[in-house]
Amino acid sequence: MEDSTKGIRLQTDRTSYREHSSPIFMTSSFIYDNAEHAEEMFKGEGEGDIYSRFSNPNTSELIQKLCAMEQAEDGIVTASGMAAIFNTLAAHLQQGDHLVASNSLFGNSTYIINHILPQWGINCTLVDINDKEGWINAISPKTRMVFIETPSNPGLELIDISWLSKLCRPHKAILVVDNCFATPILQKPLLLGADISIHSATKWIDGQGRTLGGAVVGKKEVIAPIFDFLRRTGASMSPFNAWILSKSLETLQLRMQRHCDNAHSLADFLQHHDKVAKVKYPFLKNHPHYSLAKKQMTMGGGIVTVDLAGGKTECFNLINNLKMLSITANLGDSRTIITHPSTTTHSKLSNEEKLKAGISDSTLRISVGLEHIDDIIADIVQAFK
Repeated sequence: MEDSTKGIRLQTDRTSYREHSSPIFMTSSFIYDNAEHAEEMFKGEGEGDIYSRFSNPNTSELIQKLCAMEQAEDGIVTASGMAAIFNTLAAHLQQGDHLVASNSLFGNSTYIINHILPQWGINCTLVDINDKEGWINAISPKTRMVFIETPSNPGLELIDISWLSKLCRPHKAILVVDNCFATPILQKPLLLGADISIHSATKWIDGQGRTLGGAVVGKKEVIAPIFDFLRRTGASMSPFNAWILSKSLETLQLRMQRHCDNAHSLADFLQHHDKVAKVKYPFLKNHPHYSLAKKQMTMGGGIVTVDLAGGKTECFNLINNLKMLSITANLGDSRTIITHPSTTTHSKLSNEEKLKAGISDSTLRISVGLEHIDDIIADIVQAFK
């Protein structure tokens, strides 16, 4: 079954009402036939739902679809993308453990690694995503987990997942890939050797800027402790949000095709504009990781990162003169969004951390939407003028 069909046809069992579209199960708890049934369920000896902080038919449907698309054995969904990341780190790491991560990460991921985990006695090493020797030297027998984004946010840098997984395997280090920018449509980290794939479902999976959500999928043995941590700490996804996101998966492949087509066209246009110093897009032939992108991704994604020749002043001038594009910190929306990462999404990072993540005051991140590409380009052209 193809991914587009999985997103449409996999759903929770129909109820006695014979509904065609999955209903929303807005309930906090579930009833039992008798006291013995309740005892059996809480012992883990029966199948079904106990409490919506643990599971719910809507969250189970969403997990089933994502696991099918990523070819994962099991998964969980969370209240937000950052909850997915934090629960994964917290469930598997403890005092004295060693984490190795890329220095090209979303700002909040970097903050957790640099500021929260060290308070718990977890040692962290950040490595330049392009430094192969750095990765080889950083991963040791003490390394419990390796965490990466590929493509990275917002620098659009890539790392070879297969190569890194082979590096992790002798040390039994869990390889975690933030797959948010690629989605299950463009990249399948688990098939490339990763143990866990994480999504901020808030982004492309929702696709319309309506709701928050996160997902973690992978091998059963690595998902089990994350599920146990989640059910006890409570960053659970609501049934309503799960229902929205499950319905969104029905159109994910179609949307990603248009996002990628538009983004590629915009990147190609901007690289020839005299006010643009640099354009990054994985499927442009001048991207430093173009060959790798073609190898492990099916399309280039919906994000274009540009550096303007005039620095922060020119970036702000462009943003302030746009008439159609949205100015917001989200991405993956049906509407095209422009963001100045240095002063918004990554503003809490130090200047050194920003530079390591490929961010300067000249950097703009464009999440390319589903509008007609001519209208997207026309708005940027008039803003430049």
